[in-house]
Amino acid sequence: MELNFSGIVIGVATFLVIGLFHPLVIKAEYYIGVKSWWLFLLLGIVAGVASLLVVNLTLSIILGVVAFSSFWSIGEVFEQKKRVEKGWFPANPKKKK
Repeated sequence: MELNFSGIVIGVATFLVIGLFHPLVIKAEYYIGVKSWWLFLLLGIVAGVASLLVVNLTLSIILGVVAFSSFWSIGEVFEQKKRVEKGWFPANPKKKK
């Protein structure tokens, strides 16, 4: 009997990617502001194109997860700005308005 670990690997990778993007959004808004949205767009495009070009199916799926997590993060940066304005997260006193 042969075990297929692809599903577990993809599940763990998806969990880690989503877990990584949460603090990335917070830090990006804190240090860069909402202008950081284009970095998430660029990362999403690069990861999306890479997922189309990679032959390995598991890696292609993980790159797709990274791409769409990046695209989702664009909206989250703007939501994070609102959370900072509500006082739920600290504002960066050194950041230009």
